[in-house]
Amino acid sequence: MRYLTFLLATTTALAADLPRITYSKSFPGSAPPYVEIIVDKNGMAVYKESTDDEHPLKFRLTEAEASEVFALAAKLDHFRRPLESGLKVANMGKKSFRYEDGSVRNEVHFNFSQDLDARTLIDWFERMTETEQQFINLQRTTRFDKLGVNQALLQLQAIHERKRLVAPEQFLPLLERIVKNESYMHMSRERAAGLAEAFRAYTAGKPGAE
Repeated sequence: MRYLTFLLATTTALAADLPRITYSKSFPGSAPPYVEIIVDKNGMAVYKESTDDEHPLKFRLTEAEASEVFALAAKLDHFRRPLESGLKVANMGKKSFRYEDGSVRNEVHFNFSQDLDARTLIDWFERMTETEQQFINLQRTTRFDKLGVNQALLQLQAIHERKRLVAPEQFLPLLERIVKNESYMHMSRERAAGLAEAFRAYTAGKPGAE
């Protein structure tokens, strides 16, 4: 019920008239071949793997994460200028950034950028993509592959330790379900408990949480 309330709150917040950044990447042959992520100024976000995705994932960035994303967009003049390098490089996927704030709407498309701020912002959205892929994987294994849960938790732990994980709070309902369900292996339950503790500390901004 608590998680359902969170999702409803997220949906409501995304409908509000807030500054918003939309990132998309189309790269046929990659996994996934298409990604679209919408982030509002308050940190509420949506992850989609198609333009008409019927089951988008909703999550919330921490205040610090959202501030960093929007600060980078500001450094890029809210996408009023081109970001394409113009160099002859391999296809790295068609990317776009869009900034919306009231009547303001700026959008830029590119394959490869040499702008360091643009590359840092791309990396933020790549981290969000990696995170949501891990969420999908853990959600699937908890439902259909209990023996695979421990491996999914190891993968989640790995991206957390490499500082590739964002919005860790979204994992707490899944982790708590594993901890409380004795049908999962004891090793999995212990690992889930440790991750849940680390994610709560990260969200609270406690020292040493990273």
